[in-house]
Amino acid sequence: MRKSAIAMAIAATLSLTGSAFANNLVLNGSTTVLPIAQSAAEKFMEANPDVSVTVSGGGSGNGIKAIIDGTTDVANASRFIKNSEVKAAVENGAYPVPFAVAMDALLPVVHPSNPVKDISIDQLCKIYKGEITNWKEVGGENARIAVVGRDTSSGTYEVWDEKVMHKERVTPRALVVASNGAMVQTVAKNKLALGYIGVGYVDDSVKTLSVEGIEGNMKTVLDGQFPVSRYLYMFTRGWPEGNALKFINFVLSDAGQEIVGKTGYIPLR
Repeated sequence: MRKSAIAMAIAATLSLTGSAFANNLVLNGSTTVLPIAQSAAEKFMEANPDVSVTVSGGGSGNGIKAIIDGTTDVANASRFIKNSEVKAAVENGAYPVPFAVAMDALLPVVHPSNPVKDISIDQLCKIYKGEITNWKEVGGENARIAVVGRDTSSGTYEVWDEKVMHKERVTPRALVVASNGAMVQTVAKNKLALGYIGVGYVDDSVKTLSVEGIEGNMKTVLDGQFPVSRYLYMFTRGWPEGNALKFINFVLSDAGQEIVGKTGYIPLR
């Protein structure tokens, strides 16, 4: 009788614990997508007070790794998943499902005092390769360019590597930072710096450059003119269910897309 009572108590505890875990939602990954995820999580919890949403950054690669490992419900990514990552996920018993949630432009940024206004893809590539080292070579002052790049786990780095660097190696002189926020702070403090950020992180502490004479904004991204644009994604571990499905549906709803716009990114509609 006593064993039966203990078993019932354990079963009740497990039931309550499972229920509590079921009301937790974990989002991990891209620092680019982070402002969207954080703002959406706040609104989602207001509408669903029984659900606790945890949001963290760390980079697109880390978010996708967490989906593969099963340690996050939603992976935020500023790039699409790689074939090797899909293979690793399938081998681990899951198939990542992508949801495009916004669009973004990768904008070259400099200190507000820098006189340069426009730059070409070729010039950007040569600067990051270390072939162009002085601002006067691209219409600026006679001063050495302080190149600032992103870490290789970043989806932002991956897109820059593809669309600007064409898989060429970045100069070892480049200062590497771990997030969009760190990039903004670094460039804002250095009059000779050149970096790049997602459009949602632009503020008055840095100046954006047009690329090939084209400004990065909603119109030029949506119509495909701006050369360094991309989709932003949320991935789930298999087709989402429960709170994960409700959250994805919320981000894709009119209210969710309004949040995308308010965070500085480009809504899908």
